[in-house]
Amino acid sequence: MDAPATRLEDLAKLAGVSISTASRALNDNPAVNARTKQRIWKLARDLDYPFRRYMPAGPIGADATITVVVPKPQSRDGRMADPFFFELLAGIGDAARARGCDLLLSHVAPSSYDDLADAMSTSRSDGVIFLGQSALHKAFNKLAETENRFIVWGAHLPEQEYCSVGSDNLEGGRRATRHLARLGRKRIMFLGDTEAPEAMRRFRGYRDAIIRSGLEYDESLIVPAHFEFDSARAAVHGAIDSGVAFDGIFAASDLIALGALTALRELGRSVPEDVSVVGYDNVPFGAYAHPALTTVDQDTKRAGRILVAKLIDASGSIRPDADRIPAELIVRSSCGA
Repeated sequence: MDAPATRLEDLAKLAGVSISTASRALNDNPAVNARTKQRIWKLARDLDYPFRRYMPAGPIGADATITVVVPKPQSRDGRMADPFFFELLAGIGDAARARGCDLLLSHVAPSSYDDLADAMSTSRSDGVIFLGQSALHKAFNKLAETENRFIVWGAHLPEQEYCSVGSDNLEGGRRATRHLARLGRKRIMFLGDTEAPEAMRRFRGYRDAIIRSGLEYDESLIVPAHFEFDSARAAVHGAIDSGVAFDGIFAASDLIALGALTALRELGRSVPEDVSVVGYDNVPFGAYAHPALTTVDQDTKRAGRILVAKLIDASGSIRPDADRIPAELIVRSSCGA
């Protein structure tokens, strides 16, 4: 025999509040303080109480609601202005629409475990997608001890206890660098960040391909740049001014690669005759750059479908497995072949 459904009266009794207060909390009424709301929302989720019917209705309604949260960036500065994240948001949005889900974009930018816990406890959505790990790997592991309603876009890291979906950054870095080596490039620069989890794996793929291709691994060819156009442009100017010799660039993102293309053009270097350039992300306008940008594709449409499916289909007691998006090299004219 099925257990009786939880009633509003039951929820109020367990929370130690009146029925009217429980009802106001479920409606996000400002008369109820945040701590009380969080306690009642958690009870409602734990007891499978259908409190979505108490939420303010949208113009059409939805089968579920997903919230997207962007942690405070560790290295991809200006993350919300990064074209790759627009593409990823579009992929998530299309997948959510196909599943009949509403999609909310949170204004919070968590930078600690407490921030993550607050983001979860104050959310009445059915699940949360965090776009990026930043430096929060340990915090996400701790959050996973009590929460299964979240998924992270990012690399799969050692001893990971939470579900993540991300590009195969290690293999993407290898493919980009191997391609440049096969074109006969001998002095291949890595341009970008080496600290954030995803960028670090792209760098490791670069380093692995350099060594396996029989090329000299030269620290002077590791040129730091933030994930933004102007930073990359300035970094290439600085490298050339310092006398660093190179004939290839593997950039950690397309935005970085486009900054490099601009700098090379300003300095009279021809692409791909003098320098071959490969980016990472496959943002749409890379195909319209001059020359068109060779890049590593992350397939944001597929990523969006997987993120939404894992979040919606997962059981409340079973954490979904991590998943990895293949990194495919898209060859265009910025490499010459």
